[in-house]
Amino acid sequence: MLVPSTPTLALIAAGLVALLVIAIRVLRSLRRFARARTLVGDRVGDRVGLLKARSAALKVAFAERRSQGQARTRANPAYDRRGGGDRRITNG
Repeated sequence: MLVPSTPTLALIAAGLVALLVIAIRVLRSLRRFARARTLVGDRVGDRVGLLKARSAALKVAFAERRSQGQARTRANPAYDRRGGGDRRITNG
């Protein structure tokens, strides 16, 4: 003798099994995504660090090339405090 609620219970059980399978797949995908995100973040961070180091090295190299006596005097035509700044970038 079949109880009328048996098909309903079977559908609920099948739905729970399907939900469990989907949840397991989603969790696996999320773990893979988290690993990939960490890897990309680490690589980008490394590259940014290298870029900052190169930029700092260039600043030091440019500062060393400029002689200390000429850097902020009237002998350097590119530097003029009275004229409002660097004459190399003005159109006057």
